[in-house]
Amino acid sequence: MTPVRVLVIDDSAFNRRTIVKMLESLPNVDVVGYACDGEEGLRKVIDLRPDLITLDLEMPRMDGFTFLRIVMQKQPTPIIVVSSRSDDEDVFKALELGAVEFVPKPSSRVSPSLMDIRDVLLQKVREVTSANLRNVMARTATPIVEAPKRETLGAIPPRIVTPDFRMVVIGSSTGGPPALQQVFSAIQEPLPISFAVAQHMPPAFTKAFAERLNRFSALRIREAESGDIVKPGEVLVAPGGSNLEFFPKGNDVIAKVSEPKDHQRYLPSVDAMFSTAAVVFGPRLLGVVLTGMGNDGTRGVKSVKSHGGFVIAEAEESCVVFGMPKEAIATGDVDRIVPLPRVCHEILRHCRLTG
Repeated sequence: MTPVRVLVIDDSAFNRRTIVKMLESLPNVDVVGYACDGEEGLRKVIDLRPDLITLDLEMPRMDGFTFLRIVMQKQPTPIIVVSSRSDDEDVFKALELGAVEFVPKPSSRVSPSLMDIRDVLLQKVREVTSANLRNVMARTATPIVEAPKRETLGAIPPRIVTPDFRMVVIGSSTGGPPALQQVFSAIQEPLPISFAVAQHMPPAFTKAFAERLNRFSALRIREAESGDIVKPGEVLVAPGGSNLEFFPKGNDVIAKVSEPKDHQRYLPSVDAMFSTAAVVFGPRLLGVVLTGMGNDGTRGVKSVKSHGGFVIAEAEESCVVFGMPKEAIATGDVDRIVPLPRVCHEILRHCRLTG
């Protein structure tokens, strides 16, 4: 098997050495070079033509954002952002510019704790090497504008008392943030249905991610908290590193943020969210599996179908990584397979909100 050739870009010599050491522990990885800023990184990209790049965002002379813009235009290459900037929207801006994945540094200062990210970084490297860069580029080429917010949903009741009330649960991983933004930005009017999202993401990122999604959609999108009531026109985003589950309580459906089980490798768990929603909503549930690595969602898809629900999977032609949708389709329980630009239309059509 041909080794994956990696270029490491970080302005800290300690961080560069540490990341190189982590990567070289993988049997099929060859670190072909490193750079201390974006300008040097661009020269190395042209000279070395790596298969994968790890990129810091805060660097002198040329920052990571400028580097991303130029590389994705001139020589598209899979990029994993390794950054300590998790308190704002920089990571999601980087994903919009074409980065395929990100790994949060445990500290903004030089620290031996950087080694704590080893397992996560190596997992992301394995995932990203199968990324479809053509589809990454297609997503970054589509501008997305902010949506005007509507005040209310009119006569739609706040409680789940009508037999046709529908719930849509969406699971995604690698390539998911831009895909979710594309889906929700297509919704420019409030809808009489609820949504929940399980996007594989570490703690401290999902709140900012939900706030960013909220700006581009007419729906109200926020990070979920235990005790939240599921309401029409709202989207609950599962908190990073935890699970989001649903349970009935009188006429309401209540969200519960729970600790992950020991066997759950991917978090938040798509399986946990789909399975508990299936029990509550039955045939009124729509499950959607978007781009991502691994098989999270397969058990959830089976649960949705066994309770009478409907399942949509993203087609390979638009996936950044055709892992989760492929595994879902292999169950035989997926009802419709569509490319990403058709996902929102299919959701609305199934919920009888469009023709």
